[in-house]
Amino acid sequence: MTAYRRPHRAVLLLVLARGHRTWRLMVSSWLRLTKWEYWPPWLAYVPVAGWLVVLAMKHRSLVVFTAANPAILAGGVVGESKIAILRGLCRSGGSGVAHSDVIASDLPVPMRRERADEFLRRHNLPLPVVLKPNAGQRGSGVVVARTREQLHAHLDGSTVDTIIQEYVPGLEFGVFYCRRPSEVRGRIISVTEKRLPFVVGDGCRSLEQLILDDPQTIGMARLHLRRKRAHLTNVPEPGEVVPLGDLGTHCRGARFFDAHQLITSDLEFAFDELSQGFEGFYFGRYDVRVPSIEDFTRGRGIVVIELNGVTSEATHIYDPGVGLLEAYRVLFEQWRLAFEIGAENVRRGAPVTSLLELAQLALRYRNGSKGHLEEPPAGTVVPAVGRRANHA
Repeated sequence: MTAYRRPHRAVLLLVLARGHRTWRLMVSSWLRLTKWEYWPPWLAYVPVAGWLVVLAMKHRSLVVFTAANPAILAGGVVGESKIAILRGLCRSGGSGVAHSDVIASDLPVPMRRERADEFLRRHNLPLPVVLKPNAGQRGSGVVVARTREQLHAHLDGSTVDTIIQEYVPGLEFGVFYCRRPSEVRGRIISVTEKRLPFVVGDGCRSLEQLILDDPQTIGMARLHLRRKRAHLTNVPEPGEVVPLGDLGTHCRGARFFDAHQLITSDLEFAFDELSQGFEGFYFGRYDVRVPSIEDFTRGRGIVVIELNGVTSEATHIYDPGVGLLEAYRVLFEQWRLAFEIGAENVRRGAPVTSLLELAQLALRYRNGSKGHLEEPPAGTVVPAVGRRANHA
């Protein structure tokens, strides 16, 4: 009798597990449908598109916002060079900028590897390092290379110009800065705390069950299950923290939280000094890492890993507590500022990017994005190594 019960029990457990997975994935789908933070950009931006038409009529130009940042191609709408922006910040005297270089796609494979190895030696950097396309958006094509083999393999397969950047440990924040050309000082209009996704083991449930049961990860469950597919049957020990990602990107599972309460005069001074040193930059979002919240509020120890231009977002709107109407209010205000700053720069002689040029840039980006690197399944924990952050 016992010999027959065991296989029946195993079958029953398998059916229950599959049923649980199906149910939780249905919950995930419902959340992605009802929570606007998971909506695709083309859907979420429908009302914003209408507001852009209103602003264009007011300013008698559809593209005046492209002059908001004369130092950045098309103001940072699409196709801008990330390495050019980082170098511009470095030339401005910004010491708190992550070490970065670009490896051209037309280099022979041996030279790509040599260039990467030379970059590590020049800055005395350990692995891991971050690889990202020189022209990219919303985390597309960004990978973390943890071994020299991974680094070489990614570079071998890249078909676009690729930035190699030091991996900076610490807390990650998004800081949206703006300044009118006529103003003496700029200001921070948004701060977002970015929390990387993880689950905590209990010694009983598998990694798959932990991901499906955690309210913090269920919304992006399909992504996490795909990235961790080689480890889903593992049962983490009680209290064991299992990271599910190491990039502060919402579409990669990072959680965003409004952190406006961290804005201080020291923080605004640090970003204003850095921004004003980059001549021709007035409006956009810094992505930074910093050792601690105390360092952040004091404006010290901040390392810039990226600066995005006019189409970047005040990402605190993705805080689960921010409603759809409030998010649209923020986006409407952001675009109003972009148009007004662009118009003021035009009056000062800055050029605008035509609709035809924007279309060409968008097409070039779309074609190039087909060659972006693909993120491998996440596995090991990223060690807390790297250059200590300098003052911003």
